[in-house]
Amino acid sequence: MKKSLLALAALTAFAGVASAQSSVTVFGVVDLNARSTKTGSTTLKTLSQDGNASSRLGFRGVEDLGGGMRAGFWLEAGHSPDTGVAGGSNGFATAFFNRRATVSLLGGFGEVRLGRDYTPTFWNYTVFDPFGTNGVGSHSAILSTLGSTAVTLVRDNNTIGYFLPAMGGVYGQVQAAPSEGLQGEKYVGGRLGYAGGPVNVAGAFGKTYKTGTMLADYKDVNFGASYNLGFLTLMGQYSKRDYSKADQKTVMLGTNIAVGAGTIKLSFAKSSGDNKNPAVAVLKAYDVTKIAGGYVHDLSKRTAVYAHLAKENRPAVTGVQTESSADVTAYEFGIRHSF
Repeated sequence: MKKSLLALAALTAFAGVASAQSSVTVFGVVDLNARSTKTGSTTLKTLSQDGNASSRLGFRGVEDLGGGMRAGFWLEAGHSPDTGVAGGSNGFATAFFNRRATVSLLGGFGEVRLGRDYTPTFWNYTVFDPFGTNGVGSHSAILSTLGSTAVTLVRDNNTIGYFLPAMGGVYGQVQAAPSEGLQGEKYVGGRLGYAGGPVNVAGAFGKTYKTGTMLADYKDVNFGASYNLGFLTLMGQYSKRDYSKADQKTVMLGTNIAVGAGTIKLSFAKSSGDNKNPAVAVLKAYDVTKIAGGYVHDLSKRTAVYAHLAKENRPAVTGVQTESSADVTAYEFGIRHSF
């Protein structure tokens, strides 16, 4: 009897150690809002999503391999809670895990990551914007790939990436992706930054190589910084995108102000640029001024309600163009729950 109890105790202890060496987490966000968007003289009222955070369903896990090494995976699918549709485009096709699908090796050397992932040039756009890349207030809505057909503004497929280990506040990554015969996906880029105390600053560069019918390489250079004063965080960024005879420069200044259980968000963004490519030839095609304000109130650690308002002013332009020249006014009221 004693031997049986000892064997059972040993087996239980072993199972506990084994389970401690690996873990899998299910996570997600559901974000819905009532939104009104007036473009020129046309108003559209919708039940929309992702006003405060991107709706998603994900699975991530890590296994301890010993010797300071770990293996990890991350599978993340976007979803539209207003209709129940899951997944979305991955740049050239419909995919379930359209947001991220990666496997990694991690250790004292840093992280090697393979799969569909965010590009290095994306991060400054979201980290140094009070609204991130979500909702009517985000300045990412005025960023353009200039008609290049590049799909690398936010993510890319088939990536091979390397992330630096913790180095006294210095962080960074490099990434490359082959086109695999698909237009607008051959990419190389990197990001380097420093976060210490109240300061966070980073710069990034990316190039999407000319493939298929593209006229030239598409290039993205951006810099961002923030300073945390405790109750208030100041943010700013500068970016420039180039493609053939088209270019766009964007400056954004913003702040997050903590007020009790809530946060006030304010931002100002200004974009300028021309598109002189033969099929377009529109001067001031990317001239936009955008102001935005909002408030997010935390009901708990996982649930918040929010209200955002934004206005985009665009000068009248002439010629054939893909960018809208109409002014836009939009507002939204929503609920975000994470799990």
